[in-house]
Amino acid sequence: MDGGRSSKMVEDYLKIIWSAQEWPDGSVSTNEIAEALGVTPSSVSANLKKLARDGLIDYEPYGSIGLTLAGQEIAILVVRRHRVLETYLVERLGLGWDEVHAEAHTLEHAVSDLVLDRMDQVLGHPVCDPHGDPIPRADGSIPWNAERSSAARLSEIDPGAHGRVIRISDHKPEILKYLEEREIAVGTHIHLDESNPAAGSVSVSRSSAGEHPQRVEIATRAADAVWVSVDPHPDGPRGR
Repeated sequence: MDGGRSSKMVEDYLKIIWSAQEWPDGSVSTNEIAEALGVTPSSVSANLKKLARDGLIDYEPYGSIGLTLAGQEIAILVVRRHRVLETYLVERLGLGWDEVHAEAHTLEHAVSDLVLDRMDQVLGHPVCDPHGDPIPRADGSIPWNAERSSAARLSEIDPGAHGRVIRISDHKPEILKYLEEREIAVGTHIHLDESNPAAGSVSVSRSSAGEHPQRVEIATRAADAVWVSVDPHPDGPRGR
């Protein structure tokens, strides 16, 4: 099966497109792909045209970018590799959650299906990676999480809302370190106390199991990376 794998370029592009569209209102642009891969927009445009000719994406220049069924199948396999690897690197090798994205990106193109499945087995078949992203199963299905239906970015919810952090984007390691310093992680319960657009920050009360809430200021750029499953009852209990 490994011998029939797509090229690194194909896998990288399809994974980025799929991951960008995984969460509500997600989309991706040529410039965003270029930034993620460290290449020029013109190079991205040329490769997108090739992927479209090969039947892996639906794409028109300056238009939206979407995956065909064939492209989606490849993307999900690559995403599975990436997220199992991230989880293994954190849980078994002790790397920080801010360190594993780049490492997994390198390893995902080399790891065999046999080794990956053994890693998944040793980990106990986790449903999410360390950042809260679901890990596709070996058959390509995605574990269902009902909390995702009420998920919104922390930067976009209204003051008074509260809920549980279910996902933190791993695209910027410096933001993961920033949030870790403020004890914001997957599973943290938060209450949005105040939004401060002029100051570029939000104020939240955060708590983990058995803890009293503590107030902390978070830059809006970091709040953009935090997805919260919002409780439908605003100004409910804060964990006291």
